Amino acid sequence: MSQKIDLFWNDFLKANPGNKIKNKPESFYFCDNEKDANECADLVIKGIKQATATSLWWFEKHNHPLPKPGDQYIITDWEGNPKAIIETTIVTPTPFNLVSSKFAEIEGEGDKSLDYWRKVHMTYYQREMEPFGDKFTEDMIIICEHFKTIYTI
Repeated sequence: MSQKIDLFWNDFLKANPGNKIKNKPESFYFCDNEKDANECADLVIKGIKQATATSLWWFEKHNHPLPKPGDQYIITDWEGNPKAIIETTIVTPTPFNLVSSKFAEIEGEGDKSLDYWRKVHMTYYQREMEPFGDKFTEDMIIICEHFKTIYTI
C-alpha cells in the first residue's frame, strides 16, 4: 500500500504545487474496524466528516504528538488505500462530558447527534483502553480536531 500512498501524495503535489508541506504526511484510517473505517473515509470524501475526536490518553499512551493547525494527513480505507488528504484547522482539548452537539454534528458520523456521538465514542474509548488496564472516565480529555478535506480520489 505504501506505493499507492506515495503515488497519491505525488499526484496531490502535482495538482497543488504551492502546498507548504512537501514530505509525505502520516496516513491512517479512522476507527478500529473495517465497516466504520470505510464509512468514515467515505464521509471525508463527501465533505460530511470534518472533525475527529481522539483521546488525549491515546496520544500519551503511544507517545504521539498532538495535532496542530496546518498538519496534513492521508486518510485511507481499512485496507490502506488512500482516499483523501485532510488539513487540521482547529484543535481543542475538551473533557468528554463537555463535547458539544455542534462538534458531534461536524464530526458527521451516524445521525450527527450528541447522544449518538457519546454512545459510540464512549464504547470506542473503552475498547482502546481496556487492553492496557485503563478506564474511561466522563471527564477524560478528548482532542477535538477540526479539519478540511483538501484532496480526494
